[in-house]
Amino acid sequence: MKKRIVLTGGPGGGKTTAIDLLRREFSTQIVVVPESATMLFSGGIERNDSPSLIKAQQQAIYNLQKHLEHIQRTKHPDRLMLCDRGSLDGLAYWPDNPDEFFKYLNTDLNTELAQYDAVIFFETAAKSGQSIHSNNPVRNESDNQAIILDDKLQAVWSQHPNFNLVKSSESFIQKVMFGINTIQDVMKGYQ
Repeated sequence: MKKRIVLTGGPGGGKTTAIDLLRREFSTQIVVVPESATMLFSGGIERNDSPSLIKAQQQAIYNLQKHLEHIQRTKHPDRLMLCDRGSLDGLAYWPDNPDEFFKYLNTDLNTELAQYDAVIFFETAAKSGQSIHSNNPVRNESDNQAIILDDKLQAVWSQHPNFNLVKSSESFIQKVMFGINTIQDVMKGYQ
């Protein structure tokens, strides 16, 4: 079975741009799992500050992520899977302690980390003083919120044994190219 790589990081990190370029270049070798949160929030579910609603939304995002990965793996068993975010991203948005996240979703950190063969983490552009505003209408985080989310996500995903960091850079093009090169290097190890 082909491997599964998660691309994650804070808002405005360049993940979507990198995935779009990779999809064009390697369309017959990879399959992309789209970002669950974007699908949910662009489908009519509104963001909310209520802890109970945040938990319900994160549960829906987690379950959608798992199902999308299963669908893509079943449909394309011979392709490398690139996931636009992974099952642990919800921890950055979880309103309570992480142990409750795992209990609520009936899983644990090691089980979720083991689902992925590699993690490529695109650090938010806000960390190098750049704006994170994008064309994604469901992204509503401020630059400061993006940095906080990035730190939370990095604390979680850096525990993966094959964690690859794509640092923020003043040049978005150079950063995305470095990210694509990192992805290609990881892909070579699984072909």
